[in-house]
Amino acid sequence: MIEEKNLFEIGKLLKPHGVNGEVTVLFNKPEFADIDTQYYFLFLDGMYVPFFIEEFMFNSDVTARVKFQNFNTIEQASTFANTAIFVPSELVEALEPAEEIYASEWDQFIGFTIVDEDSSTIGVISGVDSATMNVLFFVMKDGEEILIPATEDFIVKIDSKEKCLYMKLPEGLLDTSFEE
Repeated sequence: MIEEKNLFEIGKLLKPHGVNGEVTVLFNKPEFADIDTQYYFLFLDGMYVPFFIEEFMFNSDVTARVKFQNFNTIEQASTFANTAIFVPSELVEALEPAEEIYASEWDQFIGFTIVDEDSSTIGVISGVDSATMNVLFFVMKDGEEILIPATEDFIVKIDSKEKCLYMKLPEGLLDTSFEE
């Protein structure tokens, strides 16, 4: 069984593409799309499981359409929407020196807890979308993913030791994220 310490998160599966089991992959950084591998690992039921790639087609420098073996329907592909994908760490290390593994300065905050100005926990940063001019944090809050703009204007304090990012968010920002 492969251990988490031997893996590196390179992106996540987004929504299904088409009806034949293809999924869209968003890579955390363009270089990660170039990793030559026959499989990606997904964390399922408490362990990392390899999913073998049947077809791979670039959409952009940070997105691709992937067809996994045994994914033949939109329902099968939908099951894994918003799931992180991993590869063995040595594949990432072979790309570039370790000090350059972050796609942007914001990626260093993955795993940090965002705390609001009233000391309430908002959630944990699970990813960063730096594919557009406005960088966004993917934040897990009560099992739901919300988006928070990653901007220095909102950051009050960074506590690297405790892995906390203290932010003063505009009034109403979280209200719109939680509407049902």
